[in-house]
Amino acid sequence: MDIDYAIRKEKPTIIDTSTTAEKALYEQWERSNRLNKALASTLIMKFSSLRLTNVSGVREHIMQMRDIAAQLKILEVEMSDSFLVHFILNTLPQQYGPFKISYNTHKDKWSINELLTMCVQEEGRLKMELGENALMTMKGKDQNKAKKKGKGKIPPQGGIKKVNKCFFCKKKGHMKKGYTKFHKWLEKKGYAKPKVANAK
Repeated sequence: MDIDYAIRKEKPTIIDTSTTAEKALYEQWERSNRLNKALASTLIMKFSSLRLTNVSGVREHIMQMRDIAAQLKILEVEMSDSFLVHFILNTLPQQYGPFKISYNTHKDKWSINELLTMCVQEEGRLKMELGENALMTMKGKDQNKAKKKGKGKIPPQGGIKKVNKCFFCKKKGHMKKGYTKFHKWLEKKGYAKPKVANAK
């Protein structure tokens, strides 16, 4: 079926005395017109839902949107270049934020081709920036790992014996739990008397 028949041809008029061929042409025009409307609706929905989700692929994204706009123009749904540029800018991810601000403060308007060129340059800049950030992050992680390697480890010390020290009287040679004076002090204060291991 010739889908753009309704675009290329004027709508035929039908009267009572129209021939079968004229009626067939009218029906063909009507079908083509309905299909064009359905196609236009589909393309508009696709166009309005397109978003660039990451930094890369901006050229393909803009070309896809430009192609849909061209198809819509054939279907007599036209949009200006200025609208198209603004709409495409709004489909770019947040990484392009400064780029969008730069465009909005720029006094000249860009064509679609200029937008495409500028976006591809910005994509390259963002990729380099992301690469540098990733490299810096990796370097930082490596340095932190190197610092942490030595932390928490007690160097081996041969020949050192642990000496017991009482936390009650601060003297060496016994522990608080086995110290008689500590137990007497607990009894005096009214605390429960713990088991005495080795009273001294």
